[in-house]
Amino acid sequence: MAYAAWISMWAFTFSLYFDVSKCYFSIPLKIYTGKFNVSAEGASAPVRRVALMSDGNGLSLASDPTGTVNFLDMVQNLEGDSGRGYYIEMSIGTPGQKLNILVDTGSSNFAVAAAQHPFITHYFNTALSSTYQLAGRTVAVRYTQGNWEGELGIDRVLIPNGPNGTIVVNIAAIMSSDGFFLPGVNWQGILGLAYPTLARPDSSVEPFFNSVVQQLRIPNIFSLQMCGAGLSASSTADPAGGSLIMGGIEPTLYQGSVWYTPIVEEWYYQVEVLKLEVGDQNLDLDCREYNMDKAIVDSGTTLLRLPVNVFNAVVEAITRSSLIQEFSSGFWDGTKLACWMKGESPWRFFPKLSIYLRATNSSQSFRITILPQLYIQPITDVDGTLDCFRFGLSSSSNGLVIGATVMEGFYVIFDRAQKRLGFALSNCAVSGGVALSEIAGPFSAADVAANCSGGILKEPIMWVISYTLMAICALVLIILLLLLVLPCRRRNYSGEITDESSLVRHRIK
Repeated sequence: MAYAAWISMWAFTFSLYFDVSKCYFSIPLKIYTGKFNVSAEGASAPVRRVALMSDGNGLSLASDPTGTVNFLDMVQNLEGDSGRGYYIEMSIGTPGQKLNILVDTGSSNFAVAAAQHPFITHYFNTALSSTYQLAGRTVAVRYTQGNWEGELGIDRVLIPNGPNGTIVVNIAAIMSSDGFFLPGVNWQGILGLAYPTLARPDSSVEPFFNSVVQQLRIPNIFSLQMCGAGLSASSTADPAGGSLIMGGIEPTLYQGSVWYTPIVEEWYYQVEVLKLEVGDQNLDLDCREYNMDKAIVDSGTTLLRLPVNVFNAVVEAITRSSLIQEFSSGFWDGTKLACWMKGESPWRFFPKLSIYLRATNSSQSFRITILPQLYIQPITDVDGTLDCFRFGLSSSSNGLVIGATVMEGFYVIFDRAQKRLGFALSNCAVSGGVALSEIAGPFSAADVAANCSGGILKEPIMWVISYTLMAICALVLIILLLLLVLPCRRRNYSGEITDESSLVRHRIK
């Protein structure tokens, strides 16, 4: 987004010079918090509730039937897969209108369709909700793929399989979109779970989970299990689903130990990647290459996205270690599928991929590993004789993104209270009795830089740079205008313009 802003500033500056610009102004907005009372209307019958017990590290565990947060009802509250996204059912407005909402840890706006669209079956009709209130401002958000525009408002929301109680939240009512709603998806909105810094139009728009924590008094932590590992994105079978646990963690969803990495900065869920391995090959890149721009954990991104240099190194390493001697370049860049005869497993041709993350003890690291079944992904079959697969990695110009391709192997804990992310082996990342992910550590981090994410330009800094470049451009334009005007004043007696000034005019044309 920072690069887009930088390009936009340059385009804006030069369009001024050629007198074809349109001006856009942003006015800071303080969203009205509303006057509704938090209630538990619509809550289900009494069920097992669990207390928020400490595991010794400040995490909340489901362990006591006399507590206040019902984690077990949140298990399997997601539907979907990595190809179509993972979504949760919500009831919005009064009376409640049920919509499926995509879970996205890489953005911060809660936005729902509020108008008809050819790819969705229903939408939130604001006119039918007696509690919906307009905030009087528009909002627009652009993602890696797709964008939308709408109006800001507030209303009541209940999550049937979430924390007990109704909350009042900021809602962006989507009136128009491009490439956001796609054929075959079964969701009608997006739940941004990142920090206020990413909220649009500005950080005064309180994100959904912040409102949940404040109004329902639950701990500032959620955890996520995505169970689509190794399933075809085009399958007509029931979606695999998963679990979004708000307020703590559910021990029955993972096995083994939880490993933690610090959240480097609270905007995206930014982490610090120390190195990558393909099979047993260390890529041997400067660790700053992995964190170029940023490295984030984003459930709303389907693939594992890598900076261009890292992506190229990974593809080269896979090619060297793979049993396949020749492979179409179109497979690596995502423009072609690779197909095998039905019943033949392609995964034996490919190595494991490992990502090393800095541990909370900064002198150590731990390793998360995915097997080929997670990144060589089944897409479709051809005439019942061929199974076709896509490459679950792609190159990125705006940072490393640990998306669903990797997250499907792990139970991921977003411990915002302690400013850290936890990774444990997901108990649903299994195929044919074989675990599709691995986790190990601790390892010494002495062989990498003390700060692999240092020197990375964050979005606010890019804005400062953009405005500085605008000022420089303005100064250059003033000089050019002076060069254009002053020679015109030095005419000879015949009224002709000098050759030098004609050259300047010709260049401007």
